Amino acid sequence: MRAGLILLCLAYVLSQFYRAFLAVLGGVLAQDISAGPEDLAFASGLWFLAFAGAQLPIGWALDRIGPRRTVSALLLVGGAGGALLFGFAQGPGQVNLAMMMIGAGCAPVLVSAYFILARQGNAAQFATIAALLLAIGSLGNLGASWPMAWAVEAFGWRTAMISLAAITALASLVLFIFVRDPEAAPGGQRGSVTDLMKMRALWPIFPMMFVCYAPVAAIRGLWIGPYFHDVFGLGTVQLGQASLVMGIAMIGGTLIYGPLDRVFGTHKWVIFTGNMVCAAACLTLAMLVGQSVGLGIALCAVIGLFGSTFPVMIAHARGFFPAHLAGRGVTLMNLFGIGGVGLMQLGSGALQGRVASASGAVASYSALFAFFGLITLAGTLMYLFSRDAPATGPLSSGGTRR
Repeated sequence: MRAGLILLCLAYVLSQFYRAFLAVLGGVLAQDISAGPEDLAFASGLWFLAFAGAQLPIGWALDRIGPRRTVSALLLVGGAGGALLFGFAQGPGQVNLAMMMIGAGCAPVLVSAYFILARQGNAAQFATIAALLLAIGSLGNLGASWPMAWAVEAFGWRTAMISLAAITALASLVLFIFVRDPEAAPGGQRGSVTDLMKMRALWPIFPMMFVCYAPVAAIRGLWIGPYFHDVFGLGTVQLGQASLVMGIAMIGGTLIYGPLDRVFGTHKWVIFTGNMVCAAACLTLAMLVGQSVGLGIALCAVIGLFGSTFPVMIAHARGFFPAHLAGRGVTLMNLFGIGGVGLMQLGSGALQGRVASASGAVASYSALFAFFGLITLAGTLMYLFSRDAPATGPLSSGGTRR
């Protein structure tokens, strides 16, 4: 289990990179292939939607054929193939297709690690280990900031993307050789996503999962770059540095959140508190758009720090999953989390574009950050109706706690 988790964690570095690297490419892509901020928001949204759309078939594949073949095949065809296509893109349409391929290719990486952990790990330590995997993988988020900006300046964005395609192909080969599938769930039980959707304990968790990752992923993955470029006129390297600060805050938040469910004996109130602070930071940024670069970066860092509740959300829901539906369970939660980012990224691009054309850049980003703050607040208030799952004990092989 340990070796498989380590390798999947390293592969997850690529997944985190690919969801965030567009933030530093806005200027060069606009100049070379006429892809503006709204085009990149659409492409980023397609990445997340392709990632989310692949989750249910991936859940089936994890439960039936295991993570080894699932993750290696998709990462090779989708991840490496999409990065190669991006490197040769001549317009926004090819970027869209490339981002969809990369999104689907990266889709099984983290959930495969969570699947192995859910099958073979200890329930009490799930959130901590899941957060550690996410935090280490988030080094890719850092790589997509200043290092990617430097590589683009030094070698050009096409060379950088073709090199990433080769690295992704090598990663898929390593996973195929070294990852081992966990043993099948005892009892030979079968089930479906429908069984999970019938669990009332999960219903208040779904809205929170749908919105909790959106501000962090959308702002760090795209909007931090256009915001500081359009409002303050920052260049590529400076945008990379701003993105780096938010990325570090996200890693710090993920590591801090990991053990808090055991420290305080609750998933629910850890998640609720963090997302309320995240919503408040988004709304504050909306009110203070254009005030100063330093203040903007600081508020983005607060959003990254307090909005990194994703692994605790998975841990909360995981307490209700039966063992034979572990794969479908973690991918269903990923579907909500990543799907929410994708839909809101598409909506945010349209919102920013419309307000910018009518009222200017400052008003457009004020509306954008207010949008993320309000949807996070709404999801957090609905989450108040959830109840905690026990944080200790192994997964049952049969029924689950209701």
